[in-house]
Amino acid sequence: MVVFSSVMSFALTKGSESYVSFWKMILLLFAGGLLVTGSANAINQVVEKDTDAQMKRTAKRPIASGRLSVNEGWAFAIITGALGVFILGNWFNWLSAGLAAFSLFLYAFIYTPLKKVNSIAVLMGAVPGALPCLIGWAAGDNNLGIGGWVLFAFQFFWQFPHFWAIAWVAHKDYSSVGFKLLPADEGPTKFTALQTIIYSLLLVPVSLAPFYTGMCSYNDLVGKISLALITLSNLFMIGRCVTLYRKMDVGSARQVMFGSYMYLPVVMLAMLLSKS
Repeated sequence: MVVFSSVMSFALTKGSESYVSFWKMILLLFAGGLLVTGSANAINQVVEKDTDAQMKRTAKRPIASGRLSVNEGWAFAIITGALGVFILGNWFNWLSAGLAAFSLFLYAFIYTPLKKVNSIAVLMGAVPGALPCLIGWAAGDNNLGIGGWVLFAFQFFWQFPHFWAIAWVAHKDYSSVGFKLLPADEGPTKFTALQTIIYSLLLVPVSLAPFYTGMCSYNDLVGKISLALITLSNLFMIGRCVTLYRKMDVGSARQVMFGSYMYLPVVMLAMLLSKS
């Protein structure tokens, strides 16, 4: 998902149109993004090998299960991280490569250890989670323009209902190892459900911002259809979160989780279709 959002952000830039081989650059960006993301995930699994082994949802991960050693995990992380950053720097620009390295650092060494300290970890994790949009924008335009920050904000706010829904579904696993990932210490509460509604409401103006910054246009039929699709997607997301508030059960949280998986690509594809 994060690599997809990076590629979509790249495609939304004007600079992406200047590359002679657009699809070659898309594939390179996918490769670089997957390598950096793989590195971050590998470090996460090295650092959390003991807690992963205790949770049902993560016990079969390579390092937690003993199929890979810690040293092999570090070797994989270093090689993939360095190669991913090199691809971005060599074929795009070093601004995007620097952002990717910064994102990797934040995820692996700030967000990961904070998960056992305080629920502010979700806020910190949302930053590297949204940086792929800036990475993609920088890869295309070699700057951090308003369009990149709008896309960053969009993915930043999207992560809160998405991740809290995951934390709700996996609460027993998370709490058993001391992870503090819900906004209320008591676990899944009305307060948590209300937070998902608030952030899904914040997504409305942010998802429409590209039409007011000139990144997207609704002057033709395709633009109007895209705008309608984004509006319906926002209503869909808000509706899922409201249902969670009303029912307060794991099934509703799972609907928010899967709904968020559908919401992000649909809205970003609609943005691309209406690109100015």
